[in-house]
Amino acid sequence: MPADSFTITVEVVPPAGSASEPILSALGSLTRLAFDGFSVATNPVAKPRMSAMALCMLIQQKTGKPAILHCTTRDHNRISLQGLLWGAVALGIEAVLAATGDFVALGDRATTTDVRDIDVFELVGMSRAAGMRTGVVLDPRPESGGLMREVRRLERKIEAGAQFVVTQPVYDEASADELAEALRRVTIPVVMGVLPLRTAKHAEFLHRKVAGIAVPERVRQRMHDAANPVAAGAANAIDMLTAARQRFSGVCIMPPFDHYEMLFDILEEDR
Repeated sequence: MPADSFTITVEVVPPAGSASEPILSALGSLTRLAFDGFSVATNPVAKPRMSAMALCMLIQQKTGKPAILHCTTRDHNRISLQGLLWGAVALGIEAVLAATGDFVALGDRATTTDVRDIDVFELVGMSRAAGMRTGVVLDPRPESGGLMREVRRLERKIEAGAQFVVTQPVYDEASADELAEALRRVTIPVVMGVLPLRTAKHAEFLHRKVAGIAVPERVRQRMHDAANPVAAGAANAIDMLTAARQRFSGVCIMPPFDHYEMLFDILEEDR
C-alpha cells in the first residue's frame, strides 16, 4: 500500500468450507477493474472460515493482485502467530492487518474460547519484525461516542509500528469530515471503509445491530424510498469513494454477502 497514492482494496470473506473455486472465479472476474488488491478477513464474527492465509495465496495466484492477510490475537497463541507470520512471508504475502478480532458469541463460549495470548500492540511489533507491511483497524465507536478514545488507541498502535489504518464503514460526508478531523494528526495512511448497502433492511441492521457502524437516518430513509435499493446503495458507495479521495489515502470496499458484482457499478462509475 503505497503511502503516496490513493489505494483501493476489496475485502474478501473466505468461504465456510474448503471449496475455493466459486470465490476465486468471482474474484478473477474483477481483475479488469481499477483497484489495487484484496484484504482477506479471518474468521469474521468469530465463526470458522477457510484459512485466510491459504485464500490469500490462492487469490494472488488467481488474480496477480496482492492480498492483505487479516490476523487476530483471538485465534492463535504467541507461538502460532509467529509461525503464521513467517509462513505468510514465505508464501509471498507482504502485508497484514493486525486486529484483536470479534468476540466469541455468548452462545458459543461453551465450546469455543478466545486465545489472546498477546495483545494487538505486540502483534503489530511481531508483524513488523517478520518484515510485513502492517496495518491496523479503527472502530470509531459511534454507538458510544468513543471516537477520540479510539484515536488515542490508534496512536499507541502507531507507536508499536503500525503503517496504515483501515476504518469501519462511513456513510455520509459529515461522518467522513468528523473522522478526518479526528485523524488530522495521524501520520500514517488512512483507508476508509466503504460497505455498500443492499436493502433498507440491510441498512437498518447495520445501524442497529452491528457495533462500530452508524448509518445516518437520511441514508436509511433513502434506502427505504428507493425503487431500486441496490442501485441506491451503489450510488452511496460511489459518493463515499469520492469523499475518501478528498480526505484519505484510500478505501477498502467491503461487498456484502459475497456480492462482488456490485464492484462493477461502483468502480466503473468512479473512473
